[in-house]
Amino acid sequence: MVVRRRKKSRKQRGSRTHGWGSIGQHRKSGSRGGVGAVGYCKHKWTWVVKYFPDWYGKHGFTRPPVIRTEIKAINVGRLNELINEMILRGEIEPVDGVYEVDLSVLGINKLLGGGKVDKKIRVKVAYASEAAINKIKEAGGEVILLSSKE
Repeated sequence: MVVRRRKKSRKQRGSRTHGWGSIGQHRKSGSRGGVGAVGYCKHKWTWVVKYFPDWYGKHGFTRPPVIRTEIKAINVGRLNELINEMILRGEIEPVDGVYEVDLSVLGINKLLGGGKVDKKIRVKVAYASEAAINKIKEAGGEVILLSSKE
């Protein structure tokens, strides 16, 4: 086999058509094979197999909304602010020096540990982080978990 010493593209500098003829060959949109995702099941199938093998078909599994629990969380610092606002509006009263809050009534199901607590709070919530439980206990309150799993 003969070794090609110079590249064909270098030889053809100055040529308008580079050896493909003047009437349309390698010039117009027909040589592109379509626009966009055209031909991925037909003439561009080998490209799909090589570069995007997962292009077609179903992937993964969607859990039903009945099983999936959407976490709506609040930090203890924000909870402290909410309690202050509720006290000013007269919506909450201390029972034996402890403010009782049921977060499930407010639509919140997880308590997180960001912020500071300066009141004794008894919180009923489905889930709570260890940091949140510790901060509320240090302030003299308690966390009642409504859910058994963490």
